[in-house]
Amino acid sequence: MARRVLIVDDEADIRAIVQAALEELAGWQTLEAASGAEGLRLAQETAIDAILLDISIPDMDGFEIYETLKTHPATADIPVIVLTSKVLARDRARFTALQVAGLITKPFNPITLAQQIAALLHWSP
Repeated sequence: MARRVLIVDDEADIRAIVQAALEELAGWQTLEAASGAEGLRLAQETAIDAILLDISIPDMDGFEIYETLKTHPATADIPVIVLTSKVLARDRARFTALQVAGLITKPFNPITLAQQIAALLHWSP
């Protein structure tokens, strides 16, 4: 069965690149959310294997989204990989404290993105 990954990012171009990389190169299914609220709704209503989460989203920041995901019974166990361009030293410490499954920085290589995700989540090819 194909993996299902939710992409939460307010940038349409980023969502499109990630979607193409994961669907075309890895054969995974993707769902897209342009806002934190939409991402939370989709994660609660749909069976998701992992979430790629941007930190800089206008309606809620990624930290708020992550905290909400981890407190809701339907989403608490979904692994979250942060996909962001803003990685300050204090943010790295915060990601570690939150126990996110991993961190991928923008710009990323679309060709190797699925491999990076699979390695972070210990998914076999």
